Amino acid sequence: MEQIHHQKFSIGVVGGGQLAKMLAIEGERLGIDVIVQTGSKSDPAVSSACSMVFADTKDIQGTRQLASQTNCVTFENEWVDIDSLLLLEDAGVSFVPELSSLLPLINKLSQRKLLNNLNILGPNWLSLSTFKLNDLNLPANWRFPLMAKSSIGGYDGKGTKVINDYKGLSELLSKVDPKEWFIEEWIDYKKELSLVISRDKKGKVLTFPLMETFQTNQICDWVLAPSDVSHQVMAIANNIGISLVRELNYVGVIAIEFFYGDRGLLVNEIAPRTHNSAHLSIEACKSNQFEHQIAIAAGLSFAEPDLVAPGAIMVNLLGFKEENNDSAEKRLKLLQKISGLSIHWYKKDNNTPGRKLGHVTKLLDSKDKNDRRKEALNLRNHIRTIWPIE
Repeated sequence: MEQIHHQKFSIGVVGGGQLAKMLAIEGERLGIDVIVQTGSKSDPAVSSACSMVFADTKDIQGTRQLASQTNCVTFENEWVDIDSLLLLEDAGVSFVPELSSLLPLINKLSQRKLLNNLNILGPNWLSLSTFKLNDLNLPANWRFPLMAKSSIGGYDGKGTKVINDYKGLSELLSKVDPKEWFIEEWIDYKKELSLVISRDKKGKVLTFPLMETFQTNQICDWVLAPSDVSHQVMAIANNIGISLVRELNYVGVIAIEFFYGDRGLLVNEIAPRTHNSAHLSIEACKSNQFEHQIAIAAGLSFAEPDLVAPGAIMVNLLGFKEENNDSAEKRLKLLQKISGLSIHWYKKDNNTPGRKLGHVTKLLDSKDKNDRRKEALNLRNHIRTIWPIE
């Protein structure tokens, strides 16, 4: 009888950063080959991926090569050339999520239009292209300051600008492509929240615990799970997330960032990928976000993402200027002395101030939400004495 050889399932990831690295680590654990496309041999994912395609992430020939070696292709971030990728999809390449699901999410302006179409509340906004230098009148109920955002490429405070007056609005209009920027009403929120959701190919939707995120200098400083908001707020967030993935027929992991305050729950941004806010799921949940993305793509089953402890905290380790006998290696050794702390070091080759170099996670013991918050704050402050934010 002829022996049949079953080829191992493999997934291609466009991008070589820390998200790709953690996908590759999870792939190895699940017995799935992860092949990464990146232009840099020093990217974090290179040491963890099973194989590499060395090509810029927007090099469509590189992605074609990646697809030829894998069963399907997924993405580390949403800054993709959809038009070129559609040609590959037409040629039979399988993408997770499908490009039609990704299309409304690849820039912040198309996200805003999608939310309007679905009647999902977010900040009021206007495209910068609606203004002219000689006609800068705002709607009657708008007030300064305003938040200006680039529709493409912005993250960790990049691609955003606070507009304090008409002079600032005029200067922005004269410096940027108005078709690629929009302005939003300023939102005075009480909390920033994040919900990570997964949906498999059969339509099953799972939601991770609603996280509370804390920013410093517009970069995520630390994350607390679960957030201490009411069950009603959690239910509304879940309903928004589930409605969104079903409407888009989205398959894979997606994150929704919210503002929460006097105006209720408002969608700030959508990230169609694994997300910084759910890194703590690796230790804190029965199944983590990277496992979900890999397992969904490969058609594997996995556990629900329930917390395994009363709560958890994740703190980002950001780049800094190394001087006066201060180094990342020295700081890491001090962090290793904290009992129960899990350290994830991305092995990036460039310690640029503000760059995400790693993160740490710790499970929290307190069952009371106020005590748990104090426990988290004490730990965060301890970590920041070792690894401050510049």
